[in-house]
Amino acid sequence: MTDKRELSRSEQVRKRRNDRSMREMGQTREQALKPAVRVTSRTKAAPIMIAPKQRERRRRFTVALGLPEINLRMGKFSLPRVGANWRTAALGVAVTLGLVIYLALTLPFFLVQSATFTGNNRYSQEELNSVLGVTGKSIFTVQPDEVRVRLLTNYPELLSAKVHVLLPNQVSVEVEERQPVILWIQQSGYTWIDSLGVAFRPKGEVAGIISVNGLDVPSAVTLSTSDPLTPPPFLDAELVESILALAPALPAGGTMEYSAADGLGWVDPRGWRVVFGSGARDMPLKVRVYQALADSLTQRGVTPEFISVVHPDGPFYRLAGSDKSTEANP
Repeated sequence: MTDKRELSRSEQVRKRRNDRSMREMGQTREQALKPAVRVTSRTKAAPIMIAPKQRERRRRFTVALGLPEINLRMGKFSLPRVGANWRTAALGVAVTLGLVIYLALTLPFFLVQSATFTGNNRYSQEELNSVLGVTGKSIFTVQPDEVRVRLLTNYPELLSAKVHVLLPNQVSVEVEERQPVILWIQQSGYTWIDSLGVAFRPKGEVAGIISVNGLDVPSAVTLSTSDPLTPPPFLDAELVESILALAPALPAGGTMEYSAADGLGWVDPRGWRVVFGSGARDMPLKVRVYQALADSLTQRGVTPEFISVVHPDGPFYRLAGSDKSTEANP
């Protein structure tokens, strides 16, 4: 009978651990007692090996174009990655805007050839275009208000103007011309006058215009509008109204006259001068009073030198060679 006993499993595990510990301690003791290697400049250092990075595997894409036997493989193409920041974005925007502005100012597609006008009768397109300054300019630089100011300043003959700017290169202007109603003659000059009393240069011929010979310069008229582009009136609006009301009674071939003292009047073909004043409110009544008085004097065989109906309730006449005025009661 032997005395050797078999080790249990736990004792075998402890024995293996003890043996491993003893071997490790022996190896450590040997390394500690081993002389150190002298390091000199001739000693070659062991190279440091860096494991190469594995290349990123690119994804492959297959795009079906809907056609038989035709596929587009995009595995060989890749988009560059750009590290965008705000400076790069701002620079890109600035360059783009600069290019857009340059093209807008220089491309012939946006250059104005000439403005088109509607409502003009006495003035041609060429005449009006000559003062606008829009020919050859980019449509983006045309300012409607500036065009309107330039047009009305050079042509007071225009009552109004509306400027429309349309892409790509169209400038459209609607104008309204002043309509002359009076031809004002004074000394060696003459001018047209519209219903508002504004004087402007005559151009062409107008049928039915009333000629008035100005013996005196009309009194100054205060500008009644706040628009700085409207010229100041040459005649007061009431005087214009009086001329229009008196014109139907003017004898054929006669010329109306104006004086500061007596207002409006004319030389009657029957041999006398008649004056009506300048008030428009009772001008129709003055005309009726004058016609009745003239008929009465003609029937009586009286030929006066001067008749005044400035005051319709107190008309009078004066005979030739007499300094006395006779009140008339037609």
